[in-house]
Amino acid sequence: MKNLMDCMAEELSAAFERAGYDPSYGKVSVSNRPDLCEFQCNGAMAGAKKYKKAPFLIAGEVVACIPEKSVFSSAEVVKPGFINLKISEEFLSKYLEEMSADEKLSVSTAQKPETIIIDYGGPNVAKPLHVGHLRSAIIGESLKRIGRFMGHKVIGDVHLGDWGLQMGLIITELRKRKPELVYFDDDYSGEYPKEPPFTISELEEIYPCASARSKEDEDYRQEALLATHLLQQGKPGYMALWNHIMEVSVTDLKRNYDNLQVSFDLWKKESDAQPYIPDMVERMKEQGFAHEDQGALVVDVSEEGDTKEIPPCMLLKSDGASLYTTTDLATIVERMRLFSPDEILYVVDKRQEMHFTQVFRCARKTGLVGENTRLSFLGFGTMNGKDGKPFKTREGGVMRLENLIAEINGEMFRKIVENRSVKEKDAGETAKIVGLSAIKYGDLSNQATKDYVFDVDRFTSFEGNTGPYILYTIVRIKSILNRYTQEGGDPEEGRILPAVNESEKSLMLQLTGFGGAVETAFEEKAPHRLCAFIYEVSNAFNRFYHETKILSEEDRARQSSYIRLLVLTRKVLETGIDLLGFSAPEKM
Repeated sequence: MKNLMDCMAEELSAAFERAGYDPSYGKVSVSNRPDLCEFQCNGAMAGAKKYKKAPFLIAGEVVACIPEKSVFSSAEVVKPGFINLKISEEFLSKYLEEMSADEKLSVSTAQKPETIIIDYGGPNVAKPLHVGHLRSAIIGESLKRIGRFMGHKVIGDVHLGDWGLQMGLIITELRKRKPELVYFDDDYSGEYPKEPPFTISELEEIYPCASARSKEDEDYRQEALLATHLLQQGKPGYMALWNHIMEVSVTDLKRNYDNLQVSFDLWKKESDAQPYIPDMVERMKEQGFAHEDQGALVVDVSEEGDTKEIPPCMLLKSDGASLYTTTDLATIVERMRLFSPDEILYVVDKRQEMHFTQVFRCARKTGLVGENTRLSFLGFGTMNGKDGKPFKTREGGVMRLENLIAEINGEMFRKIVENRSVKEKDAGETAKIVGLSAIKYGDLSNQATKDYVFDVDRFTSFEGNTGPYILYTIVRIKSILNRYTQEGGDPEEGRILPAVNESEKSLMLQLTGFGGAVETAFEEKAPHRLCAFIYEVSNAFNRFYHETKILSEEDRARQSSYIRLLVLTRKVLETGIDLLGFSAPEKM
């Protein structure tokens, strides 16, 4: 179905054309003076120069050409030439009826669906997820859901870091601790054990211990570098250990991502790109793109007009080892061969912008991607504590993600039990649902590219622009609909009638913006746009709720209309939060 703004623009464009003017001037926008009108058109102002006529006169002629029965209940000319518009209550109610019947709730399905790969995980294996991994997962998951809702084929890839020095460090530390393991016996030729020689807890302790030691002991670091090299050369015992590390670590990662309701279609790893590296590097050398610089192999990616220095993209270090740039380029090769995507979107820390500028330019220059494939970088800001510094534990360390989730869930449990709105046996599960909304909405309601303060007290509040407030609004609607059904009413009967008061019309108008909010969030890669819309709908509903006697309304047709409006409001809000990556409980 058509977007409401498009419906109004069509009507006004036709009026411009009937009046003898270019119909492109019939664009409509939300009024910047809501006290005077709901929408406005500034086309007469824009056309004054072309037609050498006062905008006030043009606007008057256009308004005279708007049919008596139209989308608008009023259209007034205001000096120097604005057209102030109010939408017809009858048209609005019919539009909402059509929206209610539309499974996409007025969101336009893509006419040319694209294949989009979103890289939005990026954790290193053998390390626990911490709060620094939160934004990529939450933002990427939301963009994936929004893209799919609009009809695109969106593929989420976690892109694990599994092939770097951390593997050599873990292997080296294991060798120090348990030299008797068969993995370190060069003469062993049998099958390696199926059970790993460590638990996830032990693995998570081994890495930081090895990392700290490598910074103090150069011989130890050299052993780790050699172990990394031997692993990448395919040494059997080390490959067996690598498989154990992957199995234990990925199982734990999936558990943590499940708790966030974040999922990936692909669990690809840096190591998956390794087979593509030799041919890719050789081709770049043969075609004259890659050259040696101080022993390293690089591709120049600076361009005329650069306002700052863009260093060469390094393919191989002087010792022949690959880097993140190498594996990222080889991953692009793999993705192009497997999926031929229209876009590859990286949702990563904005501090990696230079790295991806180098990678994207190198991929373009060397022909790894065609002209029709977009390489996009969405750099997100830092999640900070109240002190304005990166979020830490009370002891000053990096907080594990599962500990943050537990802290939020504990706070929500306390508030829910205090409110006594949910039976204590159900309070734990409800706290998890509401806690997730606090975390995700608290993050997504901020512009992705900006730093923000993660304030536990504010984000878990049932008031203000928070996830719990949105869920409380949905639960309130569910409660009214349940009571209506228990009293013998059918929420699907009747139709939405024209509004009879300002708060009802305001809610109706807010609901019509759903299609535009979803489409804008996708086009701008900006989930905060959808959050802002959901918050405004929640506010509009709560004003309507406080000013309207819904269940005690004696006019059955009018009561049925209110209920139908509530059903649509619930659908819009529940669809909206699903696109953001969380859901609502039945009670709070």
